[in-house]
Amino acid sequence: MPGRSSLWVSPLRTLLWLLLVLVSLQLAGCAVFAPPRPYTTEAEALAERGEPTRRWTNDDGTTVLEYATQPYGHTCLMVEVDQGGIVLRQWDALAAENLARVEPGMDEAQVARLLGTHRSVQTFHLSGEVVWDWNIRNDGPGIATLFNVHFIDGKVVRTSQTYVFPRDGGMFGFWGSYYRGPWVWGGRWGYPRGFYGYPYAHPFAYPWIW
Repeated sequence: MPGRSSLWVSPLRTLLWLLLVLVSLQLAGCAVFAPPRPYTTEAEALAERGEPTRRWTNDDGTTVLEYATQPYGHTCLMVEVDQGGIVLRQWDALAAENLARVEPGMDEAQVARLLGTHRSVQTFHLSGEVVWDWNIRNDGPGIATLFNVHFIDGKVVRTSQTYVFPRDGGMFGFWGSYYRGPWVWGGRWGYPRGFYGYPYAHPFAYPWIW
């Protein structure tokens, strides 16, 4: 009888252990995807984040620290500090409401300052367009979403979004085929030609963090 009882207890303990592991993984995932805590000083941001990707100086003497995560991340943390190093505000430059601020007529410097460091650049000689793209939060189909800004002669003419799908059997390989989304100015369709993946590992091989 004691031996029979132990046979029934063991599977129960195994099940409880598996449930504990799943809960722990879920909590860890929440921590990875959680937004950063608000910083109060520049020193605090530097201690946690290190040196920023770029620093932008404003006319009023304030400075914006840019923490880009391209090509694999989908956020760009901006931290604005005053001359005394006190944080005035912080925001995600690749949030939907900030992407919507890109307007026709903006120059490349304005876009870079608004959205942060871009992922890649493509030049299309027939159309005369130079296209910058950013990896953004993927709320659509496929494995990734790109936000594209199209320039002609250094000025924004339109934006678009590209949904990226893996090649057949290539879920863990390079990005492959794509679907062109219709969210552009002037009724034109998204990326003007096939998408060329970034020449590194698949983005899901890395944690998408701030």
